[in-house]
Amino acid sequence: MKVRSMQDFTDKVVLIGGAAGNLGKSVSAAFRKAGAFLALTDIHAGLLSEIYGDAGRVRIIESDLAMPDDAVHMIEQVLQAYGKIDVFISLTGGFSMGYPLHESSPESWEFMMKLNVATLFNVCHAVVPHMRDRGFGKIVTVGARAALSGRALMGAYTASKAAVIRMTEALSEENKRYGINVNCVLPSIIDTPQNRRDMPDADFSTWVSPDSLADVILFLASQNARSLHGASVPVYGLC
Repeated sequence: MKVRSMQDFTDKVVLIGGAAGNLGKSVSAAFRKAGAFLALTDIHAGLLSEIYGDAGRVRIIESDLAMPDDAVHMIEQVLQAYGKIDVFISLTGGFSMGYPLHESSPESWEFMMKLNVATLFNVCHAVVPHMRDRGFGKIVTVGARAALSGRALMGAYTASKAAVIRMTEALSEENKRYGINVNCVLPSIIDTPQNRRDMPDADFSTWVSPDSLADVILFLASQNARSLHGASVPVYGLC
């Protein structure tokens, strides 16, 4: 008899927000390789359609998760397609910097809060009741090493990612007795084309590759991490 790996997701439905981004593509590929049914959502869903086309076990949904109604409708579509959601990976987010807080526009502050905080809140507001009803769920969020302390010229970003860490801890405390694990990864600099362009003189070999970060996320979503609750896992590479 074949013994299944604890990181075998063959019968699991994995919802990935922000699936069209650099990290999203790597995480989606990792879960697909592990056998999961994928529900991939992004505001740029066309990019996902180019990758997956009519591939089986993949459902692509275009949505703006910063909008509460979009998040609710997206969850309804996933449940209609698959009947359940076992795992939610929250990758929707972004980075900006450049001005001291007192010179930052209200719009730039609100943008970071919507992109990094509201997207997580809206999906969890819609999906956690389903996971509670089933008595099972895995949620993985993405904070940032930079959010562990205040940083000059990136106050809105670090504040929003610090909020993600605290939200992860709160969700964990509220739901761990309902069979739901909620944990967070804290990457340093992720090796993306955008970061290479913005920091051309850096040593890219010290950065975290999207594939290696995807491996950690896969672990946190697996039964191997069943005793982890509210953890913020540092994934710093050699930085």
